[in-house]
Amino acid sequence: MKIAIATDHNGVNEKQEIMNKLVGYEVIDMSTDNNPTDDYPDFAFKVGEAVRDHLVDYGVLLCGTGIGMSIAANKVKGVRAAHISNIDEAHLAHEHNNANVITMSYKNNVEDIVSWIKEFLETEFSNEERHIRRVDKINKYEEDNN
Repeated sequence: MKIAIATDHNGVNEKQEIMNKLVGYEVIDMSTDNNPTDDYPDFAFKVGEAVRDHLVDYGVLLCGTGIGMSIAANKVKGVRAAHISNIDEAHLAHEHNNANVITMSYKNNVEDIVSWIKEFLETEFSNEERHIRRVDKINKYEEDNN
């Protein structure tokens, strides 16, 4: 499984620690050029485009809160980015919403972040009719309005 990960200038050290703990996954660092004046949308778009173009299977984004990354990543057609802050949200983001990108605050405990990422990656989309219907509505809206 191939995963793109990125952060803005917040969380550079945490990102490296997270990458080191994601053993068994092919993790691609898409924010190797961080600086104090970088902007989170640039990294969110880069990861979102990699997911959209099927260069990676999933994306993981970190910033101060994870909220801005989520907003920006969701502007990329085909991305369903979910901001998560606990393991249940990580699970449900994939099981119910078929998210392909997760965003979070780098300020969370690194061990927790790693467990949330693994939970997200190891959870399958439920394929229940109600969840398929809801994701299809989102996809159709995106198609009709872009």
